[in-house]
Amino acid sequence: MSELRYAYYPGCSLHASASEYDLSTREVFAALSIGLDEVPDWICCGATPAHNVDELLSLSLCAKNLELAEQVSGDMAVACAACFSRLKFAQHVLKEDDRKLHQVEQAIDAKVPLERNVKHLLEILVRDLGAKRLGQAVKKPLSGLKVACYYGCLLTRPPEVPQLDDCEAPTIMEQLLHAVGAETVDWTHKMECCGANFTLSRPGVVLQLSNAILDSAKAAGADCIMVGCPLCHGNLDIRQKEIEGVYHRSYDMPIFYLTQLVGLALGVPADRLGLDALIVSPQRLLRERKLL
Repeated sequence: MSELRYAYYPGCSLHASASEYDLSTREVFAALSIGLDEVPDWICCGATPAHNVDELLSLSLCAKNLELAEQVSGDMAVACAACFSRLKFAQHVLKEDDRKLHQVEQAIDAKVPLERNVKHLLEILVRDLGAKRLGQAVKKPLSGLKVACYYGCLLTRPPEVPQLDDCEAPTIMEQLLHAVGAETVDWTHKMECCGANFTLSRPGVVLQLSNAILDSAKAAGADCIMVGCPLCHGNLDIRQKEIEGVYHRSYDMPIFYLTQLVGLALGVPADRLGLDALIVSPQRLLRERKLL
């Protein structure tokens, strides 16, 4: 098989509040001999706010990143679910609307590469590399670890945009975890909204929604939750103690990025996966499962 190599778009969160996601992504891809070349001079994709303020701005930000990625060979690899959603959405809209495409190309003074493949890390690991090859690289299977796969709002919806998996019953996260030896649980809230960036403007809504997610995972017998989105991670991890106080519950539920769990299975040292950055410490759980 030819070498796998990608144009890596980390996005703003992975260079700031979710730096452990960036760190673990680079470590996992290096361990699997998958090449990552960071898109030069990338800019913010606009994430959640931009399209609510100015559609042309939102489309142009994404289009500019697509154009910048042309300097690097390979499909575009994206870790953040919000970035993935916006880049795919921009391509979808601009393919369907010539007038908007013309406006955007004027705004960025360049052609938009509408056919450039944009792939979430899940797609790269499970499909491009393949679950079988991933499993063959495992050095420390995550045996006995029960994980709730949390997709959230953006990875598979709306169905015509990301085209990552079935929009109502996705399994790509479960396939990833089964390949590295973990167990997954069936639960009710794997695609429910956590409140996203309402965490600042309407924190009460976020506490209510995130509490329901944690409660569902706990009831299903999960030891932890796996995510592929910095916004989801922030609401479920950073706010977990606050949620426990408001709802008089005790969850102690570690929230892992997908690359952190895969990294553990590949034998990447824990200190190179950013586990110490998690607010809800996973140390006790991982020691109990003999994964540290």
